[in-house]
Amino acid sequence: MSEQEASYDYQRYRQLLSEAVDEASRLRLISLLIAEKARDRLEAQRASDRDAMTAATVAKVLGTKGLGTKGSVTKALGNGRREQFQRG
Repeated sequence: MSEQEASYDYQRYRQLLSEAVDEASRLRLISLLIAEKARDRLEAQRASDRDAMTAATVAKVLGTKGLGTKGSVTKALGNGRREQFQRG
């Protein structure tokens, strides 16, 4: 089961659905489901943004981004060595 699927409380939603006996309570349930799905999507987007920022930071620290300064290119070599070459 994925993390997103685990966040849904199906038992709770079934209970709320069984209690939704009139239109007003059904509309509240629909609003709740929409709000919780939007919250889950926002959290997933934030997690994705954090992952991207972490990857960019790691690349910057390790110098694996590819482009150096002033038109030079950083090339990763074996044994953790890096060399800079001037772009032609």
